[in-house]
Amino acid sequence: MNNTPPLLDVRNLRIEFPTRHGTLVAVDDISLQINPGEVLGVVGESGAGKSLTGAAIIGLLEPPGRIAAGEIRLEGNRIDNLPYEKMRRIRGRSIGAIFQDPLTSLNPLYTVREQLTETILTHEDISRTEADARALELLVEVGIPAAAERIDSYPHQFSGGMRQRVVIALALCARPKLIIADEPTTALDVSIQAQIIALLKRLCRENGTAVMLVTHDMGVIAETADRVAVMYAGRIAEVGPVRDVVKNPKHPYTKGLMGSIPMIGEDVENLTQIDGAMPRLTEIPTGCAFNPRCSERFDRCERDRPDLMEAGNTQAACWLYDREGGHA
Repeated sequence: MNNTPPLLDVRNLRIEFPTRHGTLVAVDDISLQINPGEVLGVVGESGAGKSLTGAAIIGLLEPPGRIAAGEIRLEGNRIDNLPYEKMRRIRGRSIGAIFQDPLTSLNPLYTVREQLTETILTHEDISRTEADARALELLVEVGIPAAAERIDSYPHQFSGGMRQRVVIALALCARPKLIIADEPTTALDVSIQAQIIALLKRLCRENGTAVMLVTHDMGVIAETADRVAVMYAGRIAEVGPVRDVVKNPKHPYTKGLMGSIPMIGEDVENLTQIDGAMPRLTEIPTGCAFNPRCSERFDRCERDRPDLMEAGNTQAACWLYDREGGHA
């Protein structure tokens, strides 16, 4: 049994967007933990609330979005209610971020050297010469060839894969304990994706860095993550070790997701299809949000909303596993 306290502890997080027509609940009462050195994959369709959860953790929720309930703790200290300036210090120092499009993270007017050294100097009390040396060291670490020559290049002079490596170097500048990686490989071709995934895994292993990997690509999750949380309509549908969730999913939604992925070496006549679409935030149904699309629903699913409950090696928010109700 591992008694190490989690590095990141998100409890009962609720994210709301006030509008003229009422309040939209985008993330509704989710809890998750990430341990030191662990990669937690967060997967789901567009609009499930994955990126919003990541943005809330790093304190970059776009107004009018707001955390309406719950708390976020990093190393036991609450960070969701900190003033902007304090959160800004934590954002670079303790939490790094890698976004989908590297060009949104890099300033086109500054060289890579300038951007790396400025970030290092902001968070660490060292000389510019030491920061310079650390910047070069980082570029070598993330696998930029001829790093000493390339460090004075501008972002547009790098390919997409190399730019994403620079962004990873930028995220690692202050040696953060946690990295929020939001679709870090989506804009890259498959061979570059594999290199970036291998890089993230190696950095976690060597530095003990934890990663929250947000993506809609189950292949990336299966390759990279230790555990996976499957999100649906602002809630966690299932969470557990990646092998169990991929090989033996319990929630009907997760089963549909896994069944829709073509497997090499398996001759399947038809892939699974989940009929319908994820509900709009204004039209979340009563009970389980997945019930209109679920082939295994029964009366209670349309009436009561399930919380996560034990389902073999994973936890699933599904009444099929309610032992007290007699369905497990």
